[in-house]
Amino acid sequence: MTDQIFSLKDAALSLDGNAGRVDILHGISLEVHKGESVGLVGPSGSGKSSLLMLMGGLEQATSGQVLALGQDLTAMNEDALARFRRDHMGVVFQSFHLIPTMTALENVATQLELAGDRDAFDKAAAELEHVGLAHRADHYPAQMSGGEQQRVALARAAAPRPAILLADEPTGNLDGANGTAIIDMLFGLRDRHGATLVLVTHARDLAQRCDRVIRLADGRIAPLEQAAE
Repeated sequence: MTDQIFSLKDAALSLDGNAGRVDILHGISLEVHKGESVGLVGPSGSGKSSLLMLMGGLEQATSGQVLALGQDLTAMNEDALARFRRDHMGVVFQSFHLIPTMTALENVATQLELAGDRDAFDKAAAELEHVGLAHRADHYPAQMSGGEQQRVALARAAAPRPAILLADEPTGNLDGANGTAIIDMLFGLRDRHGATLVLVTHARDLAQRCDRVIRLADGRIAPLEQAAE
């Protein structure tokens, strides 16, 4: 049995904007294997976040192929992609994406409930405890600091025990101390659950913690020395 988690073959992404069609990614081919941690780096506008979106099925490749866990994401419709993410992926964004009208516990439990997990709230409480927020379970996002909100987002991503963790600039809105804590927790979640981690970052020290670094420049995978920040 293969341990291949992602396989991209000549994947390209173009989007229509006000100024016309914009080519964002060009001929991306790469593989990511089970248990790897991979950092996506490169200058602003190089296509890092767009590549992560392709890998998460949040954008559809214009051409080429994107396989995740052996499944062809490019052949799935929006409903199928949403189910695939629910069952196999945890995603952490820079801007947290918590539901403001739900408590921390409810935010973490929601995805488990949607999957029909009868123990959704017990599992959510356990994940909040893992990220040091058991005492904040009944608080709403507006009542928490940015660092606390990102920890809730981490707990939400980890609660379903996903095979894949995707993180887009997870420390981008945090100060140094909170950012370091979040990264320690993110890698801790990866280690505890055996997930494969792919993250976008501008932080060199964070990228260096990954097993492998992939640099992008102008929408293409570039040699390390040619895609300096």
